[in-house]
Amino acid sequence: MSVLSNILVSPEVDMLQALLRIEQGSAQIVLVVDGEGRLLGTVTDGDVRRAILRGVRLDASVATAMNKCPMTIEEGASQEAAIALMRERIIHQLPVVDAERRVVGLITLDAVLRTLRADTTVVLMAGGLGSRLRPLTESTPKPLLPIGGRPLLEITIDNLARQGFGRFLLSVNYKADMFREHFGNGQRFGVEIDYLKETEQLGTAGALRLLPSRPGTPILVMNGDILTALDARLLMLHHREHGAPATMCVREYDWKVPYGVVSIDEKGRLTNFEEKPTRREFVNAGIYVIAPETIDLLPPSGAADMPMLFRRIAEGLALPAVYRLREYWLDIGHLDDLHRARDELPSLFQ
Repeated sequence: MSVLSNILVSPEVDMLQALLRIEQGSAQIVLVVDGEGRLLGTVTDGDVRRAILRGVRLDASVATAMNKCPMTIEEGASQEAAIALMRERIIHQLPVVDAERRVVGLITLDAVLRTLRADTTVVLMAGGLGSRLRPLTESTPKPLLPIGGRPLLEITIDNLARQGFGRFLLSVNYKADMFREHFGNGQRFGVEIDYLKETEQLGTAGALRLLPSRPGTPILVMNGDILTALDARLLMLHHREHGAPATMCVREYDWKVPYGVVSIDEKGRLTNFEEKPTRREFVNAGIYVIAPETIDLLPPSGAADMPMLFRRIAEGLALPAVYRLREYWLDIGHLDDLHRARDELPSLFQ
């Protein structure tokens, strides 16, 4: 039986059988089709869980749980178009249908990006003092503060490991031994972990000079105090597609001006007036992909931050690319952020 036929089910199949198909297959989805093979809907384990929470029994028809309006792509579309659509809609599976809406294939993000993530080195910057979260950080480094019973940095590593990233370097300084005690060599987390030991505060980029060897592929760099549902596979693909020496993740940030804003021309005359307008900016999300050779642009010693490195990349190599982060993202800089992270974590990766 083909892989595709393994995930095709009729609407009369019960949810338990559909769930078994999902668990046994690598695609993590079943496609509900009619007798002619036309797509009626899709079902993931998340759809089944939500149906159960609504009181639907496992012996009920899978049609009661399916997404009746799934995103699809037409037969003959390019892989690039499929990936762009999955990235835009933040989905991992995309049914391929013909003109009659009969299922002819399934594109999964995991299959497309398997080789891309395998060779990636992930550097997590965890050497900061966390001064704004004192007194909590007097005994525990900020990346090790518990959220939902686990250290923040463990949640980040687990999210990336589930996406297939397996090689991590932790840049540590403040209470470095606590990181080694918790993570060790990464074996119990199913990954490989090593450490970049900062003997002084090196900022968000300076520790890159401590890499034991120069990777041959782009490096994923993340601040260690971020809680995010980032799909890093899409980020790495975006970086590759743009061919830029570096890519910075950005977030849209809206802020309301608490006053009426006045526009004035060069002669001092009022030309416009906006009452408490909302402004939108793009802000640095603290997540980057850099080509290995960009490390040579760092100063030879001392602290260096990522904005400095990106300015040097723009001046000396080429303009960096930008990746608009649409998934959940929270920079845990203050106590209120920590409380918010603890409240929102239970629904983050569902």
